Order: sequence, then C-alpha cells, then structure tokens
Amino acid sequence: MKKTIILLVVLASCNLFAQNESTLKIFLNCNYCDITYIKQNLDYVEFVRDQKDADAHLLFRTQVNGSGGTIYEIEFIGQNNYNEVQDKLTFSTNSDSTESEIREMILKYAKLGLVRYWLKNGAHDKISVETKKKEEVDVKEQKDIWNKWVFDFGLQGYFYGQESNKTRSLNFSVTAKQVTVENKFYLRGSFSDSRSVYTYDGTDIVSSQKSSNLTLYDVISINDHWSAGAFAEAGKSTYRNKAFYGSLKPAIEYNFFSYKESSKKQLTLAYKVGGIYTNYNERTIFNKEKEFLWEHNLSLGGSINQKWGSITSQASYESFLNDPSLNAFSFYLGTNFRIVKGLSFNISGNYDITNNQINLAAGDLSLEELLLSQKQVKSGYNYFFSVGLNYSFGSMFNTIVNPRFNF
Repeated sequence: MKKTIILLVVLASCNLFAQNESTLKIFLNCNYCDITYIKQNLDYVEFVRDQKDADAHLLFRTQVNGSGGTIYEIEFIGQNNYNEVQDKLTFSTNSDSTESEIREMILKYAKLGLVRYWLKNGAHDKISVETKKKEEVDVKEQKDIWNKWVFDFGLQGYFYGQESNKTRSLNFSVTAKQVTVENKFYLRGSFSDSRSVYTYDGTDIVSSQKSSNLTLYDVISINDHWSAGAFAEAGKSTYRNKAFYGSLKPAIEYNFFSYKESSKKQLTLAYKVGGIYTNYNERTIFNKEKEFLWEHNLSLGGSINQKWGSITSQASYESFLNDPSLNAFSFYLGTNFRIVKGLSFNISGNYDITNNQINLAAGDLSLEELLLSQKQVKSGYNYFFSVGLNYSFGSMFNTIVNPRFNF
C-alpha cells in the first residue's frame, strides 16, 4: 500500500513538473495594470510570484505624453532558457482613453511581445496572426488640425455636512499645452474657494480660504543633455497672506544621461533665478506691505526604474539673493525594490527646512485661525516618512482569479 501511494505521488509530481515546464512562466511587473483582467484573458501562460522563477519578465515603464495620455514601454526580459529573447514594445494612450481601452491595449501588446517566447516554447499550434488587408489600412498620414495643442477644463465641487459642521469646496482650472520634441509650452489657470462652518454652543465659527494662480512656462530642447526655459507665475492666496504675487525665472537643466533614456534612468541638475514681487494682505513679520526680491533655486533629482525595483530622489536649495540666510532645503526619497525572493523593501519620505517664510503675517494667530488652518503658521521644518518590508511565500503560481465578494 505504501509503495502504491509513493508511486502515485511520484507520478503526480512528474506530471506537474512536465506541465509547468511546457507552460510559459511570466512575471508581470506593472503597478498600474489591471492584473485581474490580464490573468483572465492571457492564455497559455503561468503567472509566477517571483521574478526569478519567470521565463519572461515583463517590466512596464510609463511617461506622460504631449496629449496628456501615457506612453507605455514594455521590456520583455528573457530568463532561464529564454535569455536570448529580449524585446521592447512602446505604445501610447490618449488623454480621453478609458480604463477599458487602456487595459485592452496593454493586453494586446503583451501578447504581441510574448509571441517569440511561445514559438520557442513550442506552442506553435496555439498562436494565430491576423493582419488587415491592404485596402483596409489607411496609409495616408492624418493631419493634426490642433497642431499638437491640448486643452483641458476642470470643474469640481466638494460638499460635506453634518449637524455641527458644513464644508464646501469649489475648484476650477483650465490648461493649454503644446509638447513637441523641440519645445514644451504649458499654461494653467486655477481658482479655489473653500468654506467651512462649525457650530458650537449656538455660535458659528467660519473658516474660509481663497486662492487663484496662473502658471506659464516654456522649455526649449537644446540637445540630448541640455534644456533651457522660462517660468512665470502670478496669483493670490488668503492662506499665504498674498493679495498678489508674480515671478519670472529663467532656468537651465542638464541631464547626465540622455533624455532618450528618461523612462529607465535620469539624473538632472537644474538652476532657476529670477525676481518675485509680492503685495501682502497684512503687514508681514518683516514689517513689509509689499516688496520685490531676487531668488534662485538649485535642484538635483534622479530616478531609476529597473527590474529589481525603482528609486526616485531629489534635493533642492533655494534662497533670496539679498539675504542667503532666508533659505529652504528640501529632500525627497522614494524607493521600492526586491532584496531576495519574496522579500521587498520600500521607503518614501520628504524633509523640508524652511527658513524663508517672509510672507507670514505679523501679530499673533488666534486659536480659531490656528486650529482651522486659516493662515500659514511659522515652522522651521516639516516632514513625512514611511518605511516597510513585505515578505510573501508559498506557491510560485498565482494564475487563478476569484472575484467573489471583492466589493
């Protein structure tokens, strides 16, 4: 009896091993994909939990394109017996593409990139190719009547209430931009109006904030490493004690890598310098009602997106030229990478040192203004930080989808 049981276990193991060997194992590295949809519609593959177990590692990278959509780059990294099969596919979505359209395109290009793997795997009888007839293909280049200009209008209202308080917030924005290889132009105007009413012991306490902003910049591509531009901004804000502010800053940027590699890696050094004019709502702690100052900013930022994970970081410094002691430092780091099989590490956070809050209103804040955040408060620093480890183990296969009680 024992010999029979052992024989059955061995046969079952051999059968499972053979089945797994004949099935293409893939690892999907995409944080913004509809994984459930792909698992339900991508046949003849086995999804594995760890990239080291995969025959094909699908690494997704994205960048925003000129129309407001997304450029997807899928790198197909062959492993194990498929080391020589390396490919890369790129496609774009539009700003008005729906989630359904996007996931269908992702699935389509994933299938296209896996064809060579299926052929090497011996799945010839499972692959079919369909092409349009020549007369069905429109080879005539379509003329862009908008000349790469994209416009966006946004209106949003937020309303919340209960017996003791009510809140409403209105936001409006309009954007116009034109993005080409040689030039990037951006113009955005926005308006925000928020009001909250808190009722306590028959008394209404009102918190109100209003702001408007106009941002404009134009960036010119000089070559594969250098860019130059000009940045302008104007607006007002009750929270920041600014009845009106306006600034103009020319800028230059150097990328230590080619801009063509920006989806994989980039390391940029940027410098801005220019003037800022401000007319304040209330006299400031420096006894100013209005003033014009020169300010400059230096920032170093980089990002890496590889199959082991990703890292994004930036450090910046800014100060007023008339008084370098009025300065600010900002540091940001975000990363997520795999240490060993099943174990991943993530950390993100920022830390700001703020010694340049010249816009603060003179005088003491009332308790209401402080608790309701009606005005900006003096603070020498602010920070956010998170760190985590994640470890998973068990079956290396996770193809099955069970959507019951997901809502």
